[in-house]
Amino acid sequence: MRLAVMSDVHGNLLALNAVLADIDNQSIDQCVNLGDLLSGGLQPRLTAERLMQTEMITLAGNHERQLLTLSSEQMGASDRFAIEDISVSQRAWMGSLPATLEVTDGVLACHGSPDDDLTYLLETVEPDRVRPATVEEVRERLGEHTDWSVVLCGHTHLPRSMDLSNGPLVVNPGSVGWPAYDGDTPYPHVMESGTAHASYAVLDDANGRWEAEFRLIAYDWESAALIAESNGRHDVARALRTGRV
Repeated sequence: MRLAVMSDVHGNLLALNAVLADIDNQSIDQCVNLGDLLSGGLQPRLTAERLMQTEMITLAGNHERQLLTLSSEQMGASDRFAIEDISVSQRAWMGSLPATLEVTDGVLACHGSPDDDLTYLLETVEPDRVRPATVEEVRERLGEHTDWSVVLCGHTHLPRSMDLSNGPLVVNPGSVGWPAYDGDTPYPHVMESGTAHASYAVLDDANGRWEAEFRLIAYDWESAALIAESNGRHDVARALRTGRV
């Protein structure tokens, strides 16, 4: 079976369309989207329309939860822009999305970790840096979910995988639509892919075990950056052009 796995589109329709076009050439059996779909200061309504037209499995990320549960005053700029742009039917569609799902036999999909959509599963934030998580840290964050063959996660926007001995292959496909951002929990930090390309992953079990291939897709990120700037999001535009904060 061949799975295409994407995450963190963040309303970047141009990047999404480029990734979907590449997926069409990969002999994919099933496409999975791990959430954070619309919030990002670009084109939330049009992105929702495009996603709803596809047959991919789609999960809710932390931004979908925030859009559905927080008041406008509690929201950040990206969520506020999205909730004001999307339609009632698109909001209902978001409300129907699961937080976790068994994609196929032995493959679990989530946004952050299986138990928390804000957990960084494969990265650890320290006071002065972000580093790859250790095997022990990943096992602890997975908790009772180490019996899966594969765990798919997103949220950090960084493409990475870890094959746990006597445990799952953990795969983060990176971000389709927002290659760098800054965060403040548990310490101020930046997450930077270092490239403007859209990222996704292809998983294949043809050899009897799951293997992941990461794909970086060129698209018109300058036009995407101009859209962000027109919406007052110069921080997003800079990240789209450079893959840096």
